[in-house]
Amino acid sequence: MERIKCIVVDDEPIARQYLSDYVAKMPQLELLAVFSSAKDAWEIIGSGAAELVFLDIQMPGLTGIELIRTLQKKPAIILTTAYSEYALEGYELDVADYLLKPISFDRFAKAVNKVAERLEKQIGSISTGLSPTGENETTTRDFIFVKSGYKSVKVNVSDILYVEGMKEYVVIHTKDKKFTKLDRMKNMENFLKGKGFIRVHKSYIVSVKNIDSVFGNTIEINQKQLPLGRSFRDEVNNALGISE
Repeated sequence: MERIKCIVVDDEPIARQYLSDYVAKMPQLELLAVFSSAKDAWEIIGSGAAELVFLDIQMPGLTGIELIRTLQKKPAIILTTAYSEYALEGYELDVADYLLKPISFDRFAKAVNKVAERLEKQIGSISTGLSPTGENETTTRDFIFVKSGYKSVKVNVSDILYVEGMKEYVVIHTKDKKFTKLDRMKNMENFLKGKGFIRVHKSYIVSVKNIDSVFGNTIEINQKQLPLGRSFRDEVNNALGISE
């Protein structure tokens, strides 16, 4: 994933400075601009150039809350304020996070990582032809893009040996590499359906053509032994033409 383009909007010079310094410490962020008023920032936010906005609430002229209400298409917004009573209103406007001043760097980094995961999931959903909620959408794509460092790398379906599920993540294994992606196994199963893959375990989806052997409760693929779940055995045997 490329660096997240962000802006800082705050009428306090000290807050603008330390928020800018915090942004500089986060390698996944790119600071586009810093503004002292919501009115000055309105144009760049409305243009869609900023993917993330650090937005103060209490500002003269146009408040942060009022700015949010004017937006038809919102970027990710992290509210920054010295007043905790605005928290509920902020979350009703679907902001990504709410930071109470004075803001520690650890809390700032946690908020940024939350946004980065959300954006990564959205990109992954588009790449797999799935909605961000995980609902299936018809797709004929024979590739998927996954994050590697700060890049999104194309992985051809034909190169995938198997997919391993690990809680909120999946690990896509090819012959020479593996890629970790924020996604659900169900999403990957839907994307790979009809492309020569089969679910062999709650935690594994494998390429049928790359299965080398099946013995007991084990499937061997590229010299790697994977578990074969009891409830998946009949479907796997049918797919491989194995009769017991």
